[in-house]
Amino acid sequence: MSFPEILAPAGSMETLCAALRSGADAVYVGGRKYSARNSAANFSEDELAEAVKLCHKYGAKLYLAVNTIISDDEAEEFCNFIRFTASVGTDAYIVQDWGCAEMIRRVVPDAVLHASTQMSVHTAVGAAMLSELGFERVVPARELDKEAIQRICRENIETEIFVHGALCMSVSGQCYMSAVLGSRSANRGCCGQACRLPYSAVGNKNSSALSLKDLSLLPRSAELSEIGVDSLKIEGRMKRPEYVASAVHELKSSLEGNTPDMQFLRGVFSRSGFTDGYFSGKRENMFGVREKEDVTAAQTLIPKIHEFYRFERTAYDISIHAVIAENENVEITAKYGNTYVTVYGDVPDKAQNRPTDLAAVEKQLSKLGDTVFRAESITADIDDGLFVPAGKLNELRRELAEKLTEKIIERNTRKYDITEYSPSLPKYPKQSFGEKIPLRVYCRTPEQAEIALKKAEFIIADSRLWLCGNVPPFFREHSDRIILSPPRFMPYSEDSIIKRISEMKAEYGIDRIFCHTPDTIAIGRKLGMKMHGSFTLNVFNSCSAEKMSELGLEDCIFSMETTLGQLEKVRTALPLGLAVYGNMPLMLTANCPIQNEVGCKNCNRTLTDRTGRKLPVMCERFYKEILNPDVLYMLDRTDELKNITFGLVFLSNEDAQQTERAISGIKPAGNITRGLYYRGIIQ
Repeated sequence: MSFPEILAPAGSMETLCAALRSGADAVYVGGRKYSARNSAANFSEDELAEAVKLCHKYGAKLYLAVNTIISDDEAEEFCNFIRFTASVGTDAYIVQDWGCAEMIRRVVPDAVLHASTQMSVHTAVGAAMLSELGFERVVPARELDKEAIQRICRENIETEIFVHGALCMSVSGQCYMSAVLGSRSANRGCCGQACRLPYSAVGNKNSSALSLKDLSLLPRSAELSEIGVDSLKIEGRMKRPEYVASAVHELKSSLEGNTPDMQFLRGVFSRSGFTDGYFSGKRENMFGVREKEDVTAAQTLIPKIHEFYRFERTAYDISIHAVIAENENVEITAKYGNTYVTVYGDVPDKAQNRPTDLAAVEKQLSKLGDTVFRAESITADIDDGLFVPAGKLNELRRELAEKLTEKIIERNTRKYDITEYSPSLPKYPKQSFGEKIPLRVYCRTPEQAEIALKKAEFIIADSRLWLCGNVPPFFREHSDRIILSPPRFMPYSEDSIIKRISEMKAEYGIDRIFCHTPDTIAIGRKLGMKMHGSFTLNVFNSCSAEKMSELGLEDCIFSMETTLGQLEKVRTALPLGLAVYGNMPLMLTANCPIQNEVGCKNCNRTLTDRTGRKLPVMCERFYKEILNPDVLYMLDRTDELKNITFGLVFLSNEDAQQTERAISGIKPAGNITRGLYYRGIIQ
């Protein structure tokens, strides 16, 4: 019976060894740049080359996380890095940035691409599109239940699922909290874990309303295998070797039909225990923090865990055959499958006392405990009356193991076609919007939409305006200026949403869609819609923008993590927009922190942080949006906005008067922010 791949994290060489010796089939690592875990030790180029060899020695694979968004200034260095990592045999690249994926393909046309969970794919239609675009594997959002995962598994693409480790409160790739509040971008690998700080729906300074327990699906590994999951992924590139070794050991044991020791794993590391709430659909009791008991328990378990990876793990059963013939050099051959090596020793001596026999050969050649090999069979052709010293046989055994290891590493290491591609900016002029910036207004209420239609170029209609009926009557009259915004997160069947968009197109003539993620791009392509990209696609460089154009988008709102200087350097034929007004989203979450703390009946739609600031919370059926309490306001500085053709006004709770003032560019009451457009993010 074949099992799913056990995929382990490694933030250092020591952790890599622990993962492989404990039984991992593959590991994922990061380099010193372009990795979503910059705080891990990570690997230098020399260490990456050594790490690839070590993985291939065990027959395991090494996947390289290059899952951050990059700027145009980094493109050439990124391509050089990919060129090097391909030359040493990296097995696959885990990618978030569409531009990075395109550059990898141009540098290494036959590279294997895995779509990172930070791409925010959560539907079968999104996964199917990635398959069509040449991705071999998708890592869906961690917030999916069993049925949603099963639908994705039916598509023609490998599926990799997180089964153990920390859970972010936000859907990956959709969190801007650390960037906006502290200039440390999760999409750039520098998350400051602002969500683990105190937040509360009722001002309780001891509440951590955005901190989830750690995930563990180890007891359900058989279910995941049955529904067709290809790879079971352990989170934790910033974790210690002992954490990784214990998780790999228990996952392997679970796949073999044993009950994983969850108390043991809780002692190693947890946050108030574990949860399977998203997978099972039972979301009660999912919140937790790291407690004193969690910390102290681990120290007593360390010696036991070390036994999991103290010694080399047997990875290959080999056959060995020795030939000891008179007047001929001793010849020993080791074979694994179609791979074999032969080593030669001296001509054997005449035996003075006891001649060398099969038992003596077996005794010395079977001592493979310091290698990845185990002798399944040892045979020999030995002429009578000859003697080979035990020390000589030991030397030949060591040489044999070394050469077979080298041969196996060579056999397991991919050889790529590597080009000399060097990125350059397309020869497009800067974009401009003339004297007055055209506005697109994201509307959540009929009142907002009706007011916005008087002045805006387009309105972007939140799903609550059209998804469940009661469509405002003026939608029919202004169908050519309305862009439908599907739910940002669709954890259940997307079929009903596709059906409703088709109805809106047929009945109202609305043929435009706002694309938040690859899922909504896939829906737009499927239905022949005119597609407009959201800032949540995290387009951060020229190559990504060009890829959006290639996928069929008519325009796209650039990442709100950009600086105006970075934006001005972008060159693309795709018209770009920029968010210029609104309480912008900090976090997209499939769980409700307010419901968990006080229940829906007592909801006041805000979270209070440790400083007393109140963060608005927008409630949708399948998700919540936690917004910045400060209003992004750039409408008084439109002369500084270069290289764009329109601005986005993002409305949330605005009433009629506030909506009118926002569209008119009047400075809002309360605190305003210029976002990251001037201060930028920590690189």
